[in-house]
Amino acid sequence: MEKMNSLAYYNGRITSIEDMMIPANDRGFYFGDGIYEVAMVYNRKIFALEDHLDRMCGSASMVKIPLPGTREEIGKLLGELSDKVESPCQFLYWQITRGTAPRNHLFPEVPSNLYVYIKPWKGVETSDEYRLISVEDTRFFHCNVKTLNLLPNVMAAQKAKEAGCQEAVFVRDGYVTEGSHANVSIIKDGVFITHPLDCLILPGTERKHMIAFCRQLGILVEERPFTLEEMAKADEIIVSSTSHPSMRAMELDGKPVGMKDPETVGKLRQKYLEAIGQ
Repeated sequence: MEKMNSLAYYNGRITSIEDMMIPANDRGFYFGDGIYEVAMVYNRKIFALEDHLDRMCGSASMVKIPLPGTREEIGKLLGELSDKVESPCQFLYWQITRGTAPRNHLFPEVPSNLYVYIKPWKGVETSDEYRLISVEDTRFFHCNVKTLNLLPNVMAAQKAKEAGCQEAVFVRDGYVTEGSHANVSIIKDGVFITHPLDCLILPGTERKHMIAFCRQLGILVEERPFTLEEMAKADEIIVSSTSHPSMRAMELDGKPVGMKDPETVGKLRQKYLEAIGQ
């Protein structure tokens, strides 16, 4: 079979992304009743697939969505779909919704839906020129679920763009939680500090990797809340996500910040490149 430039998959059907049709009664459409994952494919290998499958299972369990197959079956399918795309570096997205049924708040007794799309990706992105804006965190208390309900994140991301920034940082009761689409950590006096895993932040896979890299490098890690003021005075502010593993913030709310410990950031970036085989 000739490889495709990009593809979409929905419950067994494969088309181009543009041609994929999803039923209007899919509960993801009118309730956002679903979960999702994003992974990167490097040289035809899905990076950190097991971490993403772990989080998928955790998110599904917390919102009581039955998986459309076993963990192993879903992982195998993702690999098979990735192999159908011609680019060796890919952006891989998948979501699982509670199913297709007439609109009703109660859970329907129907099979869940699996949607996947894959498109070419240009590769690792890092930046030393990230600009941040802080916004009040008005989201609910299920931020640890990678849910499709992302309207507050969308609004915050747009606000950042309109302010000439690349990311918005959520602040709840004076403490930084995370970004609109990334985790936020700081480095101060050689210590890597990141918000603890709880219901206020997403358990980011790259956050997990950075903690592991720190321990391999002998860098002390503190998982604790930190204030916006503390972040502004940090030696480095690191914004991390699956597609943007280590962005350095150089501005926060219009004022210069960080950029004082490039050596530590460089070591963490090198560890990431080694992990993906580059």
